[in-house]
Amino acid sequence: MFHNRRVDVPGALSETEMKLDKHRPTHTIEREFGGTLGATCIPVFLPLTVLYLLCVCRSPGASLLQWPPPLPPTAQLWHPLAPTLLLGWLALQTFLYLLPVGKVAEGMVLRDGSRLKYPINGFHSFCVTAVLMALALWMGMPLGYLFELLLPLAVCTVGVSFLLSLYLYIRSFWAPNNALSLGGNTGNPLYDFFMGRELNPRIGSFDLKYFCELRPGLMGWVVINLAMLMKEVELRGSPSLAMLLVNGFQMLYVVDALWNEEAVLTTMDIVHDGFGFMLAFGDLAWVPFTYSLQANFLVVHPQSLSAAGAAAIIALNGVGYYIFRRSNSQKNQFRRDPTHPSVAGLETIATATGKRLLVSGWWGLVRHPNYLGDLLMATAWSLPCGVTHLVPYFYVIYFTVLLIHREARDERQCRAKYGLAWDTYCRRVPYRIIPYVY
Repeated sequence: MFHNRRVDVPGALSETEMKLDKHRPTHTIEREFGGTLGATCIPVFLPLTVLYLLCVCRSPGASLLQWPPPLPPTAQLWHPLAPTLLLGWLALQTFLYLLPVGKVAEGMVLRDGSRLKYPINGFHSFCVTAVLMALALWMGMPLGYLFELLLPLAVCTVGVSFLLSLYLYIRSFWAPNNALSLGGNTGNPLYDFFMGRELNPRIGSFDLKYFCELRPGLMGWVVINLAMLMKEVELRGSPSLAMLLVNGFQMLYVVDALWNEEAVLTTMDIVHDGFGFMLAFGDLAWVPFTYSLQANFLVVHPQSLSAAGAAAIIALNGVGYYIFRRSNSQKNQFRRDPTHPSVAGLETIATATGKRLLVSGWWGLVRHPNYLGDLLMATAWSLPCGVTHLVPYFYVIYFTVLLIHREARDERQCRAKYGLAWDTYCRRVPYRIIPYVY
């Protein structure tokens, strides 16, 4: 939940799986995320969490546990420029999404045997956005002013997330049964609103879930980070080494996601989860406003880094990125062409569905080596902020909980899908994320 590219479905559906999938029920009583209670509380709790974290970052103590909490005046939650900027940003990314550049890829096989087509032009959109941002800065646009607008922008984005989720829930009742998500079609309005009833809601060829997954929120994260850097320049004359590291690390992560955009078509978010409040809020609000906490924190709480400390942090991020990218590349290559020389010699386990599970290479080390790389990178993003405050490490704490939860979801689905073969795989690869630890 609230993250991109994290849980991958092990391979496309085989012909046998596709035939079986057509006969699965389209209505389920299974509940996740605390069921109805969770689906009722999370849409209230998480938006308040976003606003609370933004306020904590700006408070003198920057303590997550301070009481009373640093509540802003009501006037600071609204600015007439905020909705204009937000809608303009969404319009720009929509326009770039619709540009006929890049290739078109097919998604995974759906229950009715069809495949949807997706434009793979996220990296092109990022490049155009970067040029536009450079031109705006060259023309003197005060990008650092976003620091003052961050709270109103967050409030507006939360509002847009709720409105989009309501639209998605209402329109899902006109969708055919085979277009609904099994997990979000329980018949409980609160739970289905949260999880999302429709799997791939589209307006014409415009895929709403796919658009939100990697475009406005992920690129918005980079823009917010850049705005925090420019604010630091306004306050202190130049960006700090800590701010440069945070911006560089996180931009690399976003660029990697957009460069490898096609890989998102096999993730749980796209293949399994419906598009409701969980993903809409996560993509549009949670990602840009909580993942940028480190840069936000450094504006008010500057940190000094030694050359040796910076080198160690860069090395940690490099190791994490290497593990993350190499393991994902190995898995994606195996899915595309198991006979490719780079993966042909890897050991596998056959399953009753006709698929094979990797038990060597990166995926023989732990069941989710990409998660291990993610966690190392997350730690490297927080270390430039020092070790005296907890708030910059909120991402690491949250992300650890997220990955453990998503790993558990993935385990349940794979065990149901692969049966005894999955049990054999788990015996061969006993560690889930961290070798010899977990």
